[in-house]
Amino acid sequence: MPSLDPTAFIRENLKLVPVPAIPEILLYTAQVGSRLSRIAKEPPYWAYPWSGGAALARYFLDRRETVRARRVLDLGAGSGLVSIAAARAGAAEVTAAEVDPNGIAALRLNADANDVRITIVGDDLTAGAAPDVDLVAVGDLFYERELAQRVTTFLDRCLEAGLEVLVGDPGRKDLPLPRLQLIASYQVPEVGAKRGTAAVVSAVYRYGAERG
Repeated sequence: MPSLDPTAFIRENLKLVPVPAIPEILLYTAQVGSRLSRIAKEPPYWAYPWSGGAALARYFLDRRETVRARRVLDLGAGSGLVSIAAARAGAAEVTAAEVDPNGIAALRLNADANDVRITIVGDDLTAGAAPDVDLVAVGDLFYERELAQRVTTFLDRCLEAGLEVLVGDPGRKDLPLPRLQLIASYQVPEVGAKRGTAAVVSAVYRYGAERG
């Protein structure tokens, strides 16, 4: 059977809808009957808005000075929700890092749907040096221990390079709480294939050196 074109699949099977709690942004979002198993070998994080990214997006739109005229990296961008919010809030440049080819297709479609320009990088940046940006945004990347450790090591390199790091997360078990300072919290959507749609409290944190 020939492989499916992810861009065509997303257009035909996902619905372009406003994000709950962030109606300024539209995303191609999976619905009942979207048949994601036909295309997604990896978990389709790109097909839903997740709560950590939603909190970061809401924060950027409410506190535009956080990103205005700055270069922003959205690490593990998924649908591109955080990237789109940063661009909408006036970031000078936005880079979205996403390794899933389906996620990259969703990112392009979502950026176009929201009329914003985003540079997409398909590499795993956590293995490399700190990027040439001003702010690193990390939403929903602390759901698994090995990934959390890899991300934390990368964020430490970002701190050493003088970058600001903001984290959005609803409080998952591998969140490095000793490194985080709470700066905002929101009621936002938590959407997933197994959980349906629900409102949860998700927070935005400033990442820094471990507190003694």
